[in-house]
Amino acid sequence: MVSFADLGLSQKVLQAVEDAGYSQPTPIQEGAIPHALQGKDVCGIAQTGTGKTASFVLPMITRLERGRARARMPRTLILEPTRELAAQVGENFQKYGKYHKLNVALLIGGVSFGDQEKKLERGADVLIATPGRLLDHSERGKLLLTGVDILVIDEADRMLDMGFIPDIERIVSLIPFTRQTLFFSATMPPEIQRLADKFLQGPVRVETARPSTTATTVEQRLIKTGGKDYEKRATLRDALKSQDNIKNAIIFCNRKRDVSTVWKSLEKHGFSVGALHGDMDQRSRSQMLQGFKDNEIQILVASDVAARGLDIPDVSHVFNYDIPIHAEDYVHRIGRTGRAGREGQAFSLVEKSATKYLDAIEKLIEKKIDWIELPGSAADNNDAKETAEPKRKKRGNNRKRGEKSDEKVEQSASENVTDNAKDERKAKIKENNAKKKSGKDDDRQRNKKKVDNDNNQPTGFGDEDSIPAFMFNGR
Repeated sequence: MVSFADLGLSQKVLQAVEDAGYSQPTPIQEGAIPHALQGKDVCGIAQTGTGKTASFVLPMITRLERGRARARMPRTLILEPTRELAAQVGENFQKYGKYHKLNVALLIGGVSFGDQEKKLERGADVLIATPGRLLDHSERGKLLLTGVDILVIDEADRMLDMGFIPDIERIVSLIPFTRQTLFFSATMPPEIQRLADKFLQGPVRVETARPSTTATTVEQRLIKTGGKDYEKRATLRDALKSQDNIKNAIIFCNRKRDVSTVWKSLEKHGFSVGALHGDMDQRSRSQMLQGFKDNEIQILVASDVAARGLDIPDVSHVFNYDIPIHAEDYVHRIGRTGRAGREGQAFSLVEKSATKYLDAIEKLIEKKIDWIELPGSAADNNDAKETAEPKRKKRGNNRKRGEKSDEKVEQSASENVTDNAKDERKAKIKENNAKKKSGKDDDRQRNKKKVDNDNNQPTGFGDEDSIPAFMFNGR
């Protein structure tokens, strides 16, 4: 049995690992650490939850024991796709580098440039960054990458697949060609592998599992649901209630707006729930994630920003509110549960329009996923249908053709009485209108005669009333 002491790590690192409670390396650690210590490029592929982060953190700390950083010139660079992952890697350096005096700088969005620039001025042994914020500092002239000896691209497939390719290429062009490059990811499809090969020189491929496989410790199930949003939310609530052993759970949505909608819906129905997506500011995201880790929140509704490498060891359940569009994302999502040898459960809600994505997932993982029916769901659906569509009264009631029911006879009689009254009112109104019209015509005729008489009246000076006023001045 191989131990950490057999991998060539320094005594200080071994002591920190022992303090953390680990004694034996995982397969990816056993395969990657010796090559990383020798300065070789490494391409590591392993399922999530198998310790990929420690596979590059531990050898980096050992190699950084010699030398010191200079202002604005970091010695090593780790690129992460999200702020959460960057912060998590920083925590790993604090845990395993407790016996070292390493300066670790974190460059992520949502934090002021001023505070980050102060850390860079002091010199960084380890620089952990997201691509966008790193380039911002570089363009401001606050960062030089010519002193980087080790480059780590974590979650390599996602970094390249999410549109970071131009940024990664710009960053790599600023780093010396003699660097050591380490790639670690859970999936490595062929098209991404071709891009990764541009940055690796004679890499050692360490593969502890077939690419894009799911952990055997995760029980996977499918649940049929309607396509309407309210139907999916109801199915999700039923799925949550059907599980008595939920310690904590992550619910994944494809869209950020659905994260907010599902979060508010579950909160309204009395669930202990929080939300995590890319539009939240860094402080809110950190507080929400910490609350979930500390079991203050039982359920976390998240977008795929939380699916990548987050180290929450004891997540009991994962629910896919939406089937992911990219099959590889399914592997990362359900990889949040069943970590470190623990058992986990993953449930996916499948509507009719999502079957093509499901087919791609089953083809990728080379496994058919079983369907389940939620307890009482069929009865609930029947009740809902009866409520929405009450039974119609049977027509006919054994009457002969042409006969009217008693109700219709009574209705016809009452309608006849009503029609007679209406006719009388109409006649009276018509008569009144005729009188009014004739009266108006008489008034019009009289007014016309008066105007004609006035027009025919001759105008002279015999009457004082007809003499203009200016003619009275002479009197």
